[in-house]
Amino acid sequence: MSQLRSGASAPRSPFPLLPLRTGVLFPGTVLTLPVGRARSVALLNAVHAGDVIGVIAQRDPKREDPQREDLHDIGTFARVVDVTRVSNGFRLVIEGLDRFALTALVDTEPYWRAEGAVAPEFLGDAEEARLLAASLRDRAREIGPRTSTNLAEIAAASRAEPGLFADQIAGALGLPTEKEMEVLAELRVVPRLQKVASLLAEAATLADLKKKIDSDVRRELGKGQREAILREQLRAIQKELAGGEQGEDELSILRRRLDEAELPEEARAVADRELRRLEAIGPQSAEHNVIRTYLEWIADLPWSARATVKDDLDAVQAKLDEDHRGLDDVKRRILEHMAVLKLTGQSRATILCLAGPPGVGKTSLGQSIADATGRPFVRISLGGVHDEAELRGHRRTYVGALPGRIVHALKKAKVKNPVVLLDEVDKLGAGWRGSPEAALLEVLDPEQNRTFVDHYMELPFDLSEVVFLCTVNDLGALSAPLRDRLEIIELSGYTPDEKIAIARSHLVPKQLKEHAIEPASLTITDEALAAIVRDYTREAGVRQLGREIKKLCRAIALEVARAADGKAPRVVVEAHDLGKYLGKVRFFSDVAERTSVPGVATGLAWTPVGGDILFIETSRMPGKGRVEITGQLGDVMKESARAALSYVRSHAGELGVDTAKLETEDLHIHVPAGGVPKDGPSAGVTMFTALTSLLSGRRVRSDTAMTGECTLRGRVLPVGGIKSKVLAAHRAGITRIVLPQKNARDAEEIPKEVRAELELIFVEDMSQVIAAALEEAPIEVVAPAAGSAANVTAGEPAAAA
Repeated sequence: MSQLRSGASAPRSPFPLLPLRTGVLFPGTVLTLPVGRARSVALLNAVHAGDVIGVIAQRDPKREDPQREDLHDIGTFARVVDVTRVSNGFRLVIEGLDRFALTALVDTEPYWRAEGAVAPEFLGDAEEARLLAASLRDRAREIGPRTSTNLAEIAAASRAEPGLFADQIAGALGLPTEKEMEVLAELRVVPRLQKVASLLAEAATLADLKKKIDSDVRRELGKGQREAILREQLRAIQKELAGGEQGEDELSILRRRLDEAELPEEARAVADRELRRLEAIGPQSAEHNVIRTYLEWIADLPWSARATVKDDLDAVQAKLDEDHRGLDDVKRRILEHMAVLKLTGQSRATILCLAGPPGVGKTSLGQSIADATGRPFVRISLGGVHDEAELRGHRRTYVGALPGRIVHALKKAKVKNPVVLLDEVDKLGAGWRGSPEAALLEVLDPEQNRTFVDHYMELPFDLSEVVFLCTVNDLGALSAPLRDRLEIIELSGYTPDEKIAIARSHLVPKQLKEHAIEPASLTITDEALAAIVRDYTREAGVRQLGREIKKLCRAIALEVARAADGKAPRVVVEAHDLGKYLGKVRFFSDVAERTSVPGVATGLAWTPVGGDILFIETSRMPGKGRVEITGQLGDVMKESARAALSYVRSHAGELGVDTAKLETEDLHIHVPAGGVPKDGPSAGVTMFTALTSLLSGRRVRSDTAMTGECTLRGRVLPVGGIKSKVLAAHRAGITRIVLPQKNARDAEEIPKEVRAELELIFVEDMSQVIAAALEEAPIEVVAPAAGSAANVTAGEPAAAA
């Protein structure tokens, strides 16, 4: 292994290679450069300070993946001085050691590796080289002050040998890559010194020309520009004359606010640079207001301010229980977070996603969490946002640019550890200006949001202490990468008992206060509240229940306002009084009526607004064995219908179905509410039951609903949304539910009071479904008359949606 000029050993071939898009590293010089290419980043992850790597320039800077022919033949061995991670990659500091000749590029994965050897220098005439170096040193001392380089300092401090001294001077000239490469490729010392001396003369000529142009421009300053300078000087003089009598000027106030903000090192450096720019330009300049606004935003952000977080777990739990009934999973997760914070003393980002139908308390839970933990609360509504800049801000090059909603929220909170609610994340749109959902990937990643960069601020801000809370109605609308970053907690809805308790403790007192009704003057019985829940609402949450109670309070307020003596009457609202205040009953159970004839089965469905029941209606009529499927069904649901019919045909004997009639009759499968799109495999069991009921003449039990996917072999497969579906069946008055056996574990999520009122039947095979769902004795069915239309139907026509 050969030795480098510095005494270090040359790296063993093949050695790590770092291609440079622009610029050249000369021996004896130190270079700081940003690194962002994937292979280059992989190289930096594999080396440490003190390691020796190869550095070589590319022929074409636009080549993202350079091959051997894209690289120059001469490079420089370099010692790694420092590797620092920054927001957009790495910052690398390297020291040039000696030239090498590149012979081959042997590997490009995971980073470039090459073969080569140290390229020896040819000193030639040593005395001539010494004299040329001395002349070059004197020339650099003379030219240095006329240029914006450190040539004079290098000439005064360097004691390097002639060839290395020429490299140091060339590195300080700021030459184009092509000219720098000409110097690096020159292995003969004397010609190299001559080449650098020529380049130094060119730099001196250019510096003199620039100085002459600047002098000419200053002489040509117009009257308006001179007046602007004089006005600025006058303002400075007036400020000095005022002493301190007029208080702090605008710039001093801004500087003081920045000092009080306790900025990180990087933000402080940027703020100081912008302050110097603000001092250098007059207030009449358009750029003055832009810089001032930017500095005010830096001063307003809570770089180090934190809210004092409560660590009394019992008090936090009491506050959560007071504000929200149920939601045990969410409360437990918040308490776990508080326990970890209390034990470790270190805060870490919490990314919770509350998924569930509207009205179950997802949004209001954010305020409760903030109140319980002592953090400020900020809500960011994302519904309809379709521009990435809404979240990450506009770049300052645009007129009227401002930071995004995340930075606005932090400014409003005034601390760096608030509770931030990202409401309706699934309602984000995507436009031609980028995807705002993609912009959330960094915000909601606990591993990345320590260095969140807003486009306007262009400074990393630490979001790792923020408690982010997202709300969605439909998880299917989220992209896979975003969903992977969220800790999802599903809220399926409330039971009738829970709704009554919420109404009694929250909704009724709130509406009484809003309508100025004394609590003693209005009493709503539990039977009346139960009737409102049963007959006037059919929802997973309590939003509609709140509207009905509000409507009731408005009616009572009218009676109070009309009281002749001005004294509020005492009103007791019973269940039979609701028609007077709320109008006619809106919902009633029609399960028994619909399933009174064969061919109709009650199924369970999941929707973004909660669970629901649906009816599968079947009918037969004279025909040629065709099957008609209607109800605005998706492809998956249509396939489930065909699979169910195939199973019925293949097991006609054991199901009591006459297959001969199937060749002379048409079948029609319909799912009412045809205006609502429906899809999914979970209606397979229901369709099979409805077809078997129609063709065997056995009615489906009116107290039974079902869900599950069926296969051609008769197996019942598990489906999702069990809790939501069971609660919907319970609301509709169903008492028996047929579920797949593999969903038995999901039954634990169903509230105990609901399970106590239901009979849950778990099945693995279609035969078990038939035994559980159909009545024993078939009813008499009138055969359709030959040539007639559908004069025998099972199930009523679908109502208009």
